[in-house]
Amino acid sequence: MRFATKQVHAGIEPDPTTGSILTPIYQSTTFVQESVDRYLEKGYSYSRSGNPTVQALDKKLTELEGGAACASFGTGMAAIHAVLLAFLNAGDHAVISDVAYGGTYRLCTKVFTRFGVEFTFADTSDPEDVKKSMRDNTRLILTETPANPTLKLTDIAAVSAIAKEHRVPHAIDNTFLTPYYQRPIELGGDLVIHSTTKYLDGHNATVGGAVVSATDELHEKVAFVQNATGSIMSPQVAWLTLQGCKTLTVRMDAQSANAMAVAKFLEAHPKVGTVRYPGLPSHPQHELATSQASGYGAMVWFEVEGGMAAGKAIMDSLELWTLAENLGSVESLVTHPVTMTHADVEEAERKRVGITDGLVRLSVGLEDVQDLIDDLEKALEKA
Repeated sequence: MRFATKQVHAGIEPDPTTGSILTPIYQSTTFVQESVDRYLEKGYSYSRSGNPTVQALDKKLTELEGGAACASFGTGMAAIHAVLLAFLNAGDHAVISDVAYGGTYRLCTKVFTRFGVEFTFADTSDPEDVKKSMRDNTRLILTETPANPTLKLTDIAAVSAIAKEHRVPHAIDNTFLTPYYQRPIELGGDLVIHSTTKYLDGHNATVGGAVVSATDELHEKVAFVQNATGSIMSPQVAWLTLQGCKTLTVRMDAQSANAMAVAKFLEAHPKVGTVRYPGLPSHPQHELATSQASGYGAMVWFEVEGGMAAGKAIMDSLELWTLAENLGSVESLVTHPVTMTHADVEEAERKRVGITDGLVRLSVGLEDVQDLIDDLEKALEKA
């Protein structure tokens, strides 16, 4: 099956009892066993260890990413937490993208370091920097590409080759592009992480996460942590995410087309300085974006003359663009990373990796693109 067919049908079968075309919401803690000798004969006992609705989403995401198995979590951060717990022990070291979601940075530097885990935040856009960052005790490479919020890219195949050389797993956060545009496992990656809250849901309706593993052995390690810590996805969230997945391709294509138009408008505006969108030839890694993904996504960032004050004035003047921390929804959102998504990253570290005070992040939605541009133009006039 091709991708668009998989997004509708993968992991889903008519309910055997009623014929329902939608997977039921099995809102049950407990599953009755036939007898002691036939324990787990039907596959379920307690929803922390497995639920039919969640399993349907696991199967769908596994097929969409081309992996061996998937574990769905209560949040995207729970998914990242599980990967770190599954592969890192006290005294171990991990290489992390120097530009990543602020919550990932916080988890590494404020939580795992307390237990003797070491991290190097490397420029993973440069494979040589990744090589230099590897140590004898390195047990994991975690990259985010495109990176949040700067949209810096990592060559997945090149970094995966380094990981294999050192016999460590390479985990890739694929939230921004989704399996529709980018499939890291096909490029050599070992684990694919999603905040399903974003494009897979697409409607600002749920919070969730997922880890798709390339092999059953890797999945068993992640699933063990999931069951042990209880960081599971609820059946209701899984059901809603299943519905969101069915329209992923049409939403991504439309939002990406809108993003390209918005990026071109901003790049031509006299009050706008830097604009970054992987689909623009001006993006420093445009060729890599084109070679390792089939689309450019719907995230854009820009800076205006006047720095933070001008950026704040623009964000406060927008009407159609909603000021919010989320991304990937059908509604267009605007975010100021320094005060919102990356507020927990130290100022010096933000500046080192290019998260400037005046950076404005856009998550482009499904509105009429001319309305979105008109709104930006009015706000820029006031800046």
